Amino acid sequence: MANIGNGHGMFKRINHYWRILGTGISFVVFGIGGILFRIIVFPLLNILIWNQQLRIIYARRIIRFAFRVFADLMSFLGVLRYNIHGLERLERKGLLILANHPTLIDTVFLMAFVKQADCIIKSALWHNPFTRGSVRAAGYICNDDGPGLIEDCSASLNNGNNLIIFPEGTRTARDGIMEFKRGAANIAVRGKHNVTPIVIRSVPLTLVRGEKWWQVPPTKPVITIEVQEDIEVQTFLTRAGSEILAARQLTEYLQDYFMKENNNAKT
Repeated sequence: MANIGNGHGMFKRINHYWRILGTGISFVVFGIGGILFRIIVFPLLNILIWNQQLRIIYARRIIRFAFRVFADLMSFLGVLRYNIHGLERLERKGLLILANHPTLIDTVFLMAFVKQADCIIKSALWHNPFTRGSVRAAGYICNDDGPGLIEDCSASLNNGNNLIIFPEGTRTARDGIMEFKRGAANIAVRGKHNVTPIVIRSVPLTLVRGEKWWQVPPTKPVITIEVQEDIEVQTFLTRAGSEILAARQLTEYLQDYFMKENNNAKT
């Protein structure tokens, strides 16, 4: 019995070290891929396709395919496992997708499975050598455009893009406490766009805020992505009587909604 226990313990240690190595390999591949896309793929796309809108469509398809390959690579290497539920709800256009943000790779998973995805990009990513080629080629929305940001987002949705936003603006802390900003609710309320919530869970937690990439959990994490039923924005507008109050109430509702879903995963 002691030998069996020792063997099991050794297997767990080997698996743990392998997942550290696999995570490192995954991120090296991601970085190299980002550089190759910037210096080869997207410049070639600029030469072959002159029409800007068509070029953006193909750039987003390429990114979607690349992120899907990356997600499958992490799964193949045994770094993690992932499940997706309600994927059929993403077969529509013009979706305002709001998601919680527990891990570093949430964006990768959503962009891998959402067709014609658009998103709001931090200005720092426009200058990051690993990401700037992709985000510029895909025509993502930069958050530098303060007052015009809501209009840009609404225009993207009206054009049939599926806009992905993390209302927290950053990854959730390990304690699970979420603080939603009002920007996403303002986009929903002012443009009268219903919300498609996506709940992301990681059990156990991995790649969370404040932890290094090599601090992998003791067991293989399972990433679960659930596309929930739409939340009707008109309900909040009717009840509140004004866009300002409706955005405030919607923000509070969304924060409670995702906190409750997050707590359900722990029970």
